[in-house]
Amino acid sequence: MTSSAQPVFRFAPSPNGLLHLGHALSAILNHDMAQASAGRFLLRIEDIDQTRCRPEFEAAIFDDLAWLGLEWERPVRRQSDHLALYASALKRLDDMGLVYPSILSRGEIKAAVADAEAGGDDWPRDPDGAPLYPGRERDLGFEARNAMIAGGKPHALRLDMKKAVLSVGAPHLTWQETGSGPAGETGIITADAAAWGDVILSRSDAPSSYHLSVVVDDALQGVTHVVRGRDLYHATSVHRLLQQLLGLPQPVYHHHRLLLGADGRKLSKSNRDTGIRAFREAGRTPADIRALIL
Repeated sequence: MTSSAQPVFRFAPSPNGLLHLGHALSAILNHDMAQASAGRFLLRIEDIDQTRCRPEFEAAIFDDLAWLGLEWERPVRRQSDHLALYASALKRLDDMGLVYPSILSRGEIKAAVADAEAGGDDWPRDPDGAPLYPGRERDLGFEARNAMIAGGKPHALRLDMKKAVLSVGAPHLTWQETGSGPAGETGIITADAAAWGDVILSRSDAPSSYHLSVVVDDALQGVTHVVRGRDLYHATSVHRLLQQLLGLPQPVYHHHRLLLGADGRKLSKSNRDTGIRAFREAGRTPADIRALIL
C-alpha cells in the first residue's frame, strides 16, 4: 500500500461535457478530504478521447470548480500531453506476452454471443453486464498477429486476462476500501479482475484506455487516496492487477454513493437540468450545491 507523509487526492474529469451534481460531489469530497488531512488536491484532465473532448468543456470545468470554491495545484495534468508514458506501459505489458490485437466489432461480438446463447451456452458477462470478449485472436502466432494489424482493419489491443492473472497470483490481490461498494463492501476487498475478461488497453482511435492511463497517472502523481463514484468500484480489480503487473504503488480507495436522476439512473452530462452551470444560472449558490449533495 502507498505510504506518504502527505496524502494526495485528485479529481479527474473528462472534458466531453459540462459537469453535473455528481461531479460536484466527487470534486468536493476529494477537496474536503485533502484539506481535513492536510493533504494535496490535484485536478487532472482526462482528455485522451480527442473525438469527444473539447477546449470549451475544459474551460467550463475550471470555471465551475472555481465557482464552487475549490482550489487545486498547478499546473494541471492533461493526459493528452503524456501519451508516450501510456505507450511505454503498454509496451511493458506486451513484452510480458500479455497483449494481443482484437478485430471484432461490437456488432460481431454481439452476433457471436447471440449464436452461442442460441445454442444453449451461458455467455459470461462483466460486472457492468457487457458480454466478455470472445478472444478468438488470443492464441494467434506472432506472424498472424502482425499480418492482421498490417491488413489495416481497425483493432484494439487487449490484456490476456488469464495469463495476467496467473502471472501475478491475482486471486490474492486486494485493496483497502474506506468507502463502500454497491452491496456495502468495505475494509480489505479481494480483487476479481478475471470477471472483466480481456479488457481493452488501447484502440485505433484512442492510444490508451481508461484502465491503463488512470493507474499510470495515479502512480506518477503520487496519488495516495482515490475517491470516486461507486460505479467504478468493480473496475478497481482491473486497476489493482495493472498496478501489480507494472510495479506501481496502490492507493487507498474510497468509493462514494452516486447521485441519481429522476429516472433512477446515475447522472449524465446530457442531463442539463442537473448540471452545475444550470444551477448557477438559476441563481443557486455554492452553499446551495453543498446542501443538495452532502
